[in-house]
Amino acid sequence: MTAPATAPPSVTDHGVPPGQPRWWRPAALTLYAAALVAWVVTVGLPTDPFLMFVWLWAATVAWYVGQPWRRQLDFARDWWPAFAVLIVYMYSRGLSDELIGMPVSYTMPVRVDEWLTGGTLPTAYLQDVLCGDPCLRSSDPRWYDVVLTTVYYTHFVVALTLALVLWVRDRAEWVVWLTRYLAMNVAGLVVYVLYPMAPPWLAARDGYLAEEVVRLTGRGWRDLGLGGFHTALAAVGNPVAAMPSLHGGIAMLVALYAFTRLRGWWWRALVLAYPAVMGFALVYYAEHYVVDIAAGWALAGAVTLAAVRWERRRAGRSQTTARPDGAASGVRRG
Repeated sequence: MTAPATAPPSVTDHGVPPGQPRWWRPAALTLYAAALVAWVVTVGLPTDPFLMFVWLWAATVAWYVGQPWRRQLDFARDWWPAFAVLIVYMYSRGLSDELIGMPVSYTMPVRVDEWLTGGTLPTAYLQDVLCGDPCLRSSDPRWYDVVLTTVYYTHFVVALTLALVLWVRDRAEWVVWLTRYLAMNVAGLVVYVLYPMAPPWLAARDGYLAEEVVRLTGRGWRDLGLGGFHTALAAVGNPVAAMPSLHGGIAMLVALYAFTRLRGWWWRALVLAYPAVMGFALVYYAEHYVVDIAAGWALAGAVTLAAVRWERRRAGRSQTTARPDGAASGVRRG
């Protein structure tokens, strides 16, 4: 991706466009927040790319309230290529196991996880300790179920929310982050096509696990009436797109990006805790094996390393091209 030609509108010292009353922006953002809450309560959580695009755009309209409509259209012009990629990813992901007909792997991750933990499947162990007896998706959630379901859902919003903040504050840095995020999704899709793999809940359902494990993902939000959001996602998802875990991988991608830009050990420790808690939730909820999460983390590291090298190489070429002494073309002066 290249940096968009648009730039944030000029603002006063208070962050408000000249001539605009200072109360407009808080009022518009409050109205936006109220509309979003009403949508969640009456319709459900926005998780597909189309809804996310609309709600993110609406947030920028509220932020730039009072600006000309040409300015409000900057979002659509800058973001549409990214959302086109995400839409292709979302809907082709659901067909990835059928594109070349690779067999679904059930037993490999089970063997690896049991080898890592000395013979006990981590998902079965965590559900035995934490879920309750009997372990049912319909049973009363514990306090940590609320926390873990919330962390699980952040996968659908945190990366794009970070992108939105960067788009408002620093368009060049927005390109840096969004390039990493899109590369992560495309790389994950390629692996899903080449290596479809069943998650723990599906392996248990199809009789490949000796232990009984249950998909608990939405249990933490059951009392809020939002516990079925992951069921809606299954309509366009792919149940055997488990390796690597993009939930775990994108959480690590966010952490790696933020770690290099934050100051202070407390903030850095907090962002590194994010992929750890996400990984714990994924294993406990039977969404992924430990090996899936490790693969997702490794992919995040590889994408970050490749992006950094590409950015440095590009910056070096730009500096060479910009030299006034003709060095870029090999001309000697003197």
